[in-house]
Amino acid sequence: MADRSGPGSVSWRGIAVLLLGQVLAAAVYTSEARQLRFVTLVYRHGDRSPVRSYPKDPHQESAWPQGFGQLTQIGMKQHWDLGQTLRDRYKGFLNETYDRHEIYVRSTDVDRTLMSAEANLAGLYPPEGIQVFLPNLTWQPIPVHTVPDSEERLLKFPILPCPKYMELQEKTRHSPEYVNKTKDNMDFLQMVANKTGLSDCSLESVWTISDILFCEAKHNLSLPSWATPEVLARLTELKDFSFRFLFGIIEQEKKARLQGGVLVAQILKNITAAAHNANSSLKLIAYSSHDTTLGALQMALDVYNGKQSPYASCHMFELYEENPGKISQLFCIESNTKIFEFPATLSARTNVTGKPRRTSLQSLAENRRKKMCPEELQGPAGPRGTTMEQEIVIGLIACGCILFLLIILLLTILFRQKSQTIGYQHVSDMGEEHS
Repeated sequence: MADRSGPGSVSWRGIAVLLLGQVLAAAVYTSEARQLRFVTLVYRHGDRSPVRSYPKDPHQESAWPQGFGQLTQIGMKQHWDLGQTLRDRYKGFLNETYDRHEIYVRSTDVDRTLMSAEANLAGLYPPEGIQVFLPNLTWQPIPVHTVPDSEERLLKFPILPCPKYMELQEKTRHSPEYVNKTKDNMDFLQMVANKTGLSDCSLESVWTISDILFCEAKHNLSLPSWATPEVLARLTELKDFSFRFLFGIIEQEKKARLQGGVLVAQILKNITAAAHNANSSLKLIAYSSHDTTLGALQMALDVYNGKQSPYASCHMFELYEENPGKISQLFCIESNTKIFEFPATLSARTNVTGKPRRTSLQSLAENRRKKMCPEELQGPAGPRGTTMEQEIVIGLIACGCILFLLIILLLTILFRQKSQTIGYQHVSDMGEEHS
C-alpha cells in the first residue's frame, strides 16, 4: 500500500520510527541509570585443617599434610571457583585481563587467607595473551597486600587488647542468656571435657572441639565413638553461640563500635571515595579474612543470621550509579561460589535468590555513624596509623620545626661573627692575578 501521508499528517512509518527511537532511548537510559561503579568483597578463606587438636585426639598434626590451620586442596578449589563466579558476575565491569589499577587485594598475614586470595585471583584473572609468561600455565602472579599480624586492626577479630571490649564481654558473661546457656549445657560440657582430655571446656572454648571434628569428618578421618550425630549437632549449636558471644547477645551496638564497626567504617570510606571520584580507575577491593571477620562485619550491619559463615563465603558490597553523578544504591550480598542475595540467605543457605537488600549511601553512613565513634575508628588498641591528612599536617609541623632551628642556628652564627673583635689584617699589594 502506498504511503498516503501528506502535509499535516503523520505516517505509520514515522510513528514506528518514533516508537523505536523511544524504546532505544529508554533502553539506553535504563542501562545508564543503574551502572556498577565500585565493589568491595570480604570473603572467608577456603577449607582448612583444624587449627589445633585435643589431648585424646588420635589425629594429631602429623595427620595433616601441611600441619594445623592450613588451606587444603579443597579450599584452593573453592576459592578458584569463587574467582570464576566473580569473573562471570563482573564481566564487562572489570577488564578481561588483570589491570593493577582496577583491583586491590588485602589479606590477614595468615597462610590460609593469603593462599585463598591467590587461588581466588587465579580464577578471577587467568592469564591471556601477553600475560602468559609460561606455556600451559594458566596462572599469573598478582600482588596480595598484608600487614604483620601484630599490627592487624582491620580484618582479624576480635581486636585485642581492648579494655572497653573486655568489659563488655565480662558483662555478657553475667547476662541471663549466657548464664542460662551455661547451666543448660553444664553436664554436656563436662562430658566433652572428659572425652577430649581438656582440663576446661566452656561455652567460649567448645567451638574448637566442634571445629576439629568437623574438619576430620570432612576429610574422612575416623571420629571417636562419643561423637554421635546428636553430639555433633549440639556442638555446632554451641559453636554458633560462641560467635554471638563475641559480637552480640547484649550491647551489640557498643561491641560494633569496637569490632566490626571498624571494618564497616573503612568500607564506607572506600565507597564514599569511589562515589565522589568518578575519575578513579580503582573498581574493586577484596579482603581475604576469617569467619570471625564476617561475623563481626554482619553483626555491625545487623544482618547476621546466627550461623558461622561457610568456607569461601563472600560478603559483597556493590555501589551503583542510579543517575549521572548520583550514587544511591548499595548492595549487600553473600555468596558461597553461587551468588545469593539478602535477605534470602539470612534464613537459609539454599539456591534461592531473594530480593536485594538496598540502602542509600547517605542512609548507611548515618546509621553506621551511630556505631562508630571517631576515636574508635582508629582501633581500640591505639591508633591504627595516620590518615593522609594527618601525615601532611605532621610533615608540615616537622618541616616548620626544622626551619625554625635552622634560622636560630644561622642567627647565632651571624651574631657571634659580628661580636668578634676585628684585629690587624694584612692587605696584599699584589694584583688579583698573583694573589
